[in-house]
Amino acid sequence: MERIYNKLVRDNIPDIIRSKGEMPVTRVLNDADYKKALEDKLYEEYDEVITSEGSDRCEELADMIEVIRSLAKLENKSLEDIVSLAGEKRVKRGGFDDKIFLEKVKEGMTAG
Repeated sequence: MERIYNKLVRDNIPDIIRSKGEMPVTRVLNDADYKKALEDKLYEEYDEVITSEGSDRCEELADMIEVIRSLAKLENKSLEDIVSLAGEKRVKRGGFDDKIFLEKVKEGMTAG
């Protein structure tokens, strides 16, 4: 019996599969295919974050961070660089702590 995955997996997954007495069939991606596979993985992890709760959600968020780390590396940046950039944006534009939901903007109005 075969199970088809056709997706990017973490580096230790083939060894984990072998330890269960199964045979992984893998290949190493070129840079363009790797970037696309990481982008696909980001969507996969996004879906898993949205559909999970509690500690499972935290696990999925951790997976998402690992994908972000790998995407950053493709841009010659580290996760720390991305976190620093996020901090700079937070200082300039704020975070989401106040739960502000923008419904619309009316033109020609002045703040009062």
